[in-house]
Amino acid sequence: MSERAAPFYCPYCGDEDLRPSEQGRGSPRASGAERGGGAWECAACNRAFQLKFLGLLAQGLRRAGDQEDERT
Repeated sequence: MSERAAPFYCPYCGDEDLRPSEQGRGSPRASGAERGGGAWECAACNRAFQLKFLGLLAQGLRRAGDQEDERT
């Protein structure tokens, strides 16, 4: 399994001073994300956050200028 990519900036303040969070939360049977794995701390705004990939969109993104026929 490969290591996850690190965020480049804080989603709240935009600062780049991020550190992995070492707080373990939840039960021992919880997943890594539920226990705090993958969590990051921002030293500038003193917030902790997690990033989570939800999945791929079934139809992808649609732009306003796309001329595809949607009757199919």
